[in-house]
Amino acid sequence: MQPAHNSLALCGLFTALMAVGALIHITVPIGIWQVTLSLQIFVAVLAGFFLGSRQGFLSILAYLVLGLAGLPVFAHGGGLGYLLKPTFGFLLGFPCAAWLTGKLAGKPSGSRGTKRLLAAALGGEMAYYAWGLVYYDVMFNLVLQNTGGIGFVRLLEVWLFSTVIPDSAICMLAVLVYRKLGPLVGR
Repeated sequence: MQPAHNSLALCGLFTALMAVGALIHITVPIGIWQVTLSLQIFVAVLAGFFLGSRQGFLSILAYLVLGLAGLPVFAHGGGLGYLLKPTFGFLLGFPCAAWLTGKLAGKPSGSRGTKRLLAAALGGEMAYYAWGLVYYDVMFNLVLQNTGGIGFVRLLEVWLFSTVIPDSAICMLAVLVYRKLGPLVGR
């Protein structure tokens, strides 16, 4: 295959893997909230590593477009109604995670040490959380009616501290997978 075909195939693959990653999830009850942990941050980070920032972003964005168009590719379905869910910001964070991971990791053809890849993966994870937490805060405290609001500390407890360690471990796993598969895909 030509390089352009390789790139297009990988973009489609990561779009599909995001949908599969959403189906592989566990829901953890935390008080009145339910937090979903999935393999999507794993896929978003790998998209940044394998595709680079631009194409990684676009492949994960295509996943969002499919979900908003109504295909049930999100962890709990799909459709435009997701825009009104406070947790939609975490979905918006996935393309940003792929983009930042790709930017921080450098060019796929360049030298990428494990420390650089790990920093890139964790940086992408933080971009994911930044989008998710800001969107959640705005939707829950300013847009939606009769929610009672959520304070900043409670927001961090439920939506960051409860999931950041498992997601960081998943990002570390993505680095290990890339270190093994990256050289094979580049051939």
